[in-house]
Parts: sequence; structure tokens; C-alpha cells
Amino acid sequence: MTTTSAPAEYAPGLAQRLLRRLGQDTLYILVGFPLGLVTLVLCMVGFFFGIGAAIIWVGVPALVGTIMLARGFATLERARMVPILGRRLPHPAYKRAAPDASIAGRALTPLSDGQSWLDLVHGMFRFIPSTISFAFAIVWWVGALAGLTFPLWDWSIPRGPDNQDLPELLGLGSHYSTRIAFHMALGFFFAGTLLPVIRGLAMLEAGFARGLLSGVNELREQVASAEAARDTAQAQKAAAVSAEATALRRLERDIHDGPQQRLVRLAMDLGRAQQQFSTDPEAAKATVAEALTQTRETLDELRALSRGIAPPILVDRGLQAALTALAGRSTIPVDLDAPPIARLDAALETTAYFVVAEALTNVAKHSYAGEVQVSVRRASTGLLITVADDGVGGASLAKGHGLAGLSDRVEAAGGVMSLESPAGGGTTLTVALPL
Repeated sequence: MTTTSAPAEYAPGLAQRLLRRLGQDTLYILVGFPLGLVTLVLCMVGFFFGIGAAIIWVGVPALVGTIMLARGFATLERARMVPILGRRLPHPAYKRAAPDASIAGRALTPLSDGQSWLDLVHGMFRFIPSTISFAFAIVWWVGALAGLTFPLWDWSIPRGPDNQDLPELLGLGSHYSTRIAFHMALGFFFAGTLLPVIRGLAMLEAGFARGLLSGVNELREQVASAEAARDTAQAQKAAAVSAEATALRRLERDIHDGPQQRLVRLAMDLGRAQQQFSTDPEAAKATVAEALTQTRETLDELRALSRGIAPPILVDRGLQAALTALAGRSTIPVDLDAPPIARLDAALETTAYFVVAEALTNVAKHSYAGEVQVSVRRASTGLLITVADDGVGGASLAKGHGLAGLSDRVEAAGGVMSLESPAGGGTTLTVALPL
């Protein structure tokens, strides 16, 4: 029962949509023809009168009034195109007079607006596509209706030697059944092609109107969108450069303050041990043992630095395993909520790991928190990372603070970051990275 009822429920819905589309397109064409006639007369008369009488200044107000009238017809046409195009066209930004402009300047502003002149051109020439669409629409509707209903009114056509039917003129004979079959075939042809033909005619008229009434505005929006994308790309590039510079400075500082100092001390200890071997072997052994300890500590610090750059566990086992290991090394208890997810792009995983690692480092250094909650979840649009602690708050994204470099890193990856850190109320860091 289910398989037989589904097509029955679907077919009427499709038929209703097709009939609605046919009715909308037909109404658009039928209304467009008389509207085009009215617009043609008003715009033509107003334009030529305004141009002709402009020498005595009488035509200037008439020309301005004609342009404003064309604007009104253009606004009406944009509203009429909504059901045909399936979307509302953006209203163009007409030129406005300066706030300190005089009354004459305000009145003459439409004459210097390009879109207003395009509206006038549409009002003067829209009659051409409207007439073509109207003529073909009438032919197709009459052909379909007259052909399919021909058996009902065939009897009313007078026939005689001087009044031959179309099949007889074509040499097909004058028999009743021949006439019926011929006209019914024409009716089925027009009816079968009615929907695509009417749709094409409506799109012809709407396309002409869209090109003049919204084409320039859409082109401006595309240019603005391209410029915005370019600015975003430049901002991401600058943020990437800033983030890498910050990371390099931090790495240089960490190496200078940690492994480099230990290596200097290691060299001094080994030099002292070399001198002690001949005079005090026991002291030399103790110095060498201390140097070995320094070597192990230096290796541990170098491993820690390498984990901050690109930990092997992240490359081998993925983001969840790397975050679990990172939470286990944290000096503050971490409540990690990171369900298993499929492997992501390597750059995205590195950025996500860096965000959590940097956030935990800042929590450990500055927050005086007792616990930190980390959530990493994959959404439909990207990767959502949240790091929240119960510390003293007061964190900032301003330059010179610890999170400024993190903000650059996130922006370079095309993500966004927000920070809530009221004084005494803990800190919540939220990062969204696009997939």
C-alpha cells in the first residue's frame, strides 16, 4: 500500500507546481504587454519633451519627473520578477544628494545617476521583449486550447467551395476524421510545448529587465565581494606572518633560556672534569655525573619544545591522542571532552593542537585555576574548540599579551576566536576553525 500511495501523493504536488509556474509566467507576460505600452508612451513623451524644451529650462523638471517615473516602473518590475526568477533582486543604491546641497542640486541629482538612466532605457525599450513574449504566448495558448477543443466547435465553421479547411489546403483531404485528427495533433503539439515555451518567453522578458534594472548593481556587489575576499586573504596572510614570527621569537627565547644555558653549563662542567681527571679523579667523576644529568634535562627540554611545534603523536595517531597526551602533561587538572573524529587536514590538526597547548600554557602561567575544561568537537561547518578555566580571569587579546599570537594563528587558518574573561570570573576561550 505504501508503494502505490507514494506516487499518487507526489504526482498532484508536481502537477500543482507546474500549473502554478505556468500561471505565474503567463500572468507575467500578459500584464507586461499593456504595462510596456504605458511605460513606452510616458517615458518617450517625457524624455523627448524634456530634451526638446531643456533650452528654455522648462524641460529640465519634465526630464527629472520622467526619470523618477521610470524609477517607479523599475521598482514595480523588480517586484514582478520575484516569482519568475525565484528570488528577490537587491534594490540598487541610487545616488543621493549631498547633505549641504541646495534645492536645485537635490532636484537635479537623479540626472547624474547612472542607474536612473538605465531605468529610463528599460522603460523606453521594454516594449520590444514584452511584445515578442505576448505574441508568442497568445499563439501557443490559442493553438493549445483551439486544437484540443476543435471537435466541440468544428460544426460552427462554414464550409464550401470557396472556404476550404487547412487540411484540405495541405492536400490531406476534407473528411471529418481527417480534420479532427489534424487539429487535435496541432493542439497536442502546442499543449505539450506550452510550459517550456511560456517559461522561456517569461525568462526572456525578465532577463532583459534584470540586465538593465539590476545588472550594474549585481556587478558592483560581485566586485565588492571580490574585494572583501581579497582583503580577507591579505589579513590571513598578514596574520600568518605575524603568527610565525611570534612562534619563532618564542622558540628562540625558550631555546636561549633553557637548552642553550644548559649546554653552556655542560661545556663548562666537561672542561672542569677534564682538568680534574689528573688531580682529583673522584671530583671528576662527580662532575661528569652532573654533566650527564644536565644532558638528560637538556634532551627533555628539547623534546618538550619539539612537541610544541609538531608532536610525533599528532602526526602518527591524530588529534585526539595528541590532546590526551597534552592534557596528561598539564600541571592543572584537565577535563578533556574530545570524542574520536576522522583525520583532518594536517594544517588544521596542527592549529587545533597549538590552540589547546597555548591555552593550557597560559592557564598554567597566569590563571591560578584549579581546573580547566577542554572541549574539541567537529561540527557541520568546522572544528569548535573551547577552553574554560575557573581562574582569576582578566585575560586579553590585545597586542603584547600571551593570546595575541594565538589570535594571529587562528586568523591565519581562516578561523575566528572569542574570549570571555571577566575579572574574578574565570576565562573561556572559544575558537572555530573551518574544515
